[in-house]
Amino acid sequence: MRQPRILPVLSLFLLVGIASSQEPQRTIQPDTIYVGADGKYEADPDTALVQFNIGAQENALKDAYARAQRATEQIRQTLKANGIDPKEAQISSFQVAPVYDWKSPKQKLIGYRVSSSITVKLRDFSKIGPIAESFGNMDVTENQSVNYTLENIDVAKAKAVEDAFRKAKASADVVVKAAGRQLAQLLYSSVDTNEMVPPPRPMMTMAKVQAVNGNVQAPTEEFSAQKITITAHINALFGMK
Repeated sequence: MRQPRILPVLSLFLLVGIASSQEPQRTIQPDTIYVGADGKYEADPDTALVQFNIGAQENALKDAYARAQRATEQIRQTLKANGIDPKEAQISSFQVAPVYDWKSPKQKLIGYRVSSSITVKLRDFSKIGPIAESFGNMDVTENQSVNYTLENIDVAKAKAVEDAFRKAKASADVVVKAAGRQLAQLLYSSVDTNEMVPPPRPMMTMAKVQAVNGNVQAPTEEFSAQKITITAHINALFGMK
């Protein structure tokens, strides 16, 4: 019996594999120039986020919960005293956990800890100091930090895109003039934007600074908030005359 021939089949398979691995050729439009450029805009932040944790620990769960409740009420009164709606304070977590003594051979329950994470939005930066000072002096607050952000970001994004487009058009104009041509209308463009937000920074209240260094000026006194950088990348296709 004659054996079937498999070589042509293998050859066809290899040819198909080679053809499918080739990249499709890009179509180059005549009388056009394609450029890309990056732009940016530095905007002043419009919102400050004061973040901190509440941690109340007592032997009995009801006592720990009551202590946490007193702390939250103190936070409400502090906000109201500074003309801030308590709704501006957001609780992102609330946890109740038992506390054990790990030093003893057996796990021994020694108390309960009630904790929560709170964020307060401030648009009046002059209130950051008094608010942070009041929160920092509470005996149940910890890990306080401040972060600046930009909520009304549309104007800043537009300015970053404008900067990127100016650079892209300037680059295209240089190339076209060097070739003895003139730049024509914009045929196509794509835009990507990105926001670079400063990371949260731990804060030390003025009372704690004075306790360590005496009656001295706070390290952040008279400094302005870090700017928010908006970046944009644009790809543009121009015609040539």
